[in-house]
Amino acid sequence: MKRKAVHSGMFYPSSKDEIIDMIKRWNEIIDTHLKDKSILKYSPKAIISPHAGYIYSGFTANFAYRTLKPKKRAIVIGPSHKIYLNRVSGAEFDYYESPFGNVKIDREYLKTLREQFKEIDFIPEAHQEHSTETQIPFLKYYLPNIKIVELVYGGVEYLELSKIITFLLKDEDNLIVISTDLSHFYDLEEAKKLDNICLNGVENLDLKALNGGCEACGKIGVNALIDVAKEEGLKPILLDYRTSADASGDNSRVVGYMSSIFI
Repeated sequence: MKRKAVHSGMFYPSSKDEIIDMIKRWNEIIDTHLKDKSILKYSPKAIISPHAGYIYSGFTANFAYRTLKPKKRAIVIGPSHKIYLNRVSGAEFDYYESPFGNVKIDREYLKTLREQFKEIDFIPEAHQEHSTETQIPFLKYYLPNIKIVELVYGGVEYLELSKIITFLLKDEDNLIVISTDLSHFYDLEEAKKLDNICLNGVENLDLKALNGGCEACGKIGVNALIDVAKEEGLKPILLDYRTSADASGDNSRVVGYMSSIFI
C-alpha cells in the first residue's frame, strides 16, 4: 500500500528537478548571507518546520533541513486540517509517494509505537494531510535512505504527544519533525505581534508565553516538543522567520512561518 502524494503539484512542484532547483537557490542564499556558519554543523534531534506552499515557506523549511545529519528514520508529526480527530493516526502504508521516488514507511517501528501508546490509531482519511506531506521531499532530498513514520494528530492534549516524543528521543536513530505554520490572515503588523509570541515561547522554552497568544496551527505539537525539550535538556535555535508577504507582497492577509532546530 502506498501513501499517495495528494498535494504534489499544488503545495510543491511535482517535478523532482524543479524542487532541486528551488533548494539550490535557497542554499545559495544561505551560503551567501548566513554569518554564523557553525549553525550548519549541528546535528538536530528535532526540528520545527512550516508546511505552506514552497513559494511561501520553502526557504524557511529548507533552512532546518539543511542542518540535518544522517538518521535511520524521521517521525513527522503534524496537525490534521482535513478531518476532525480525537487521537493520533499513524500511516499504516508500505511506502510514501514523493517526486523523488517512494520513501519506505517504517511499519515495524510504527507497530512498536502503537503497542506503546493507546492514543495512536490508524484513520486512513487522516493521511491526505499537507502538514506532513510537505516535509517528505525535503527529507528525501537531504536523507535519501531515510524511513518515515507519519503521525497526524487532532483533539489531543499536548501532554499526550509529549509522552510519545519522550519515547522517540530515546532512540538516537530518530529525527523528530514538528510541522506548524504560525498566525493566519492578519495584516502584517498584527501577524508579527502574534508570531513573536510563538518565537519567544520556542526560543525560551516557555510554555506559558507560548500559550499567551501564539496562534500556530500546530501549537499542540510545538507545546509537546517544548515540554520535552525542557525535561531532556534540548536547546532550541531559531533559524528563520518570515511571512507570506515576503513572497506575495500582500500585507493585508498574511501567514507566518518559522523554522527551528533542537540540539
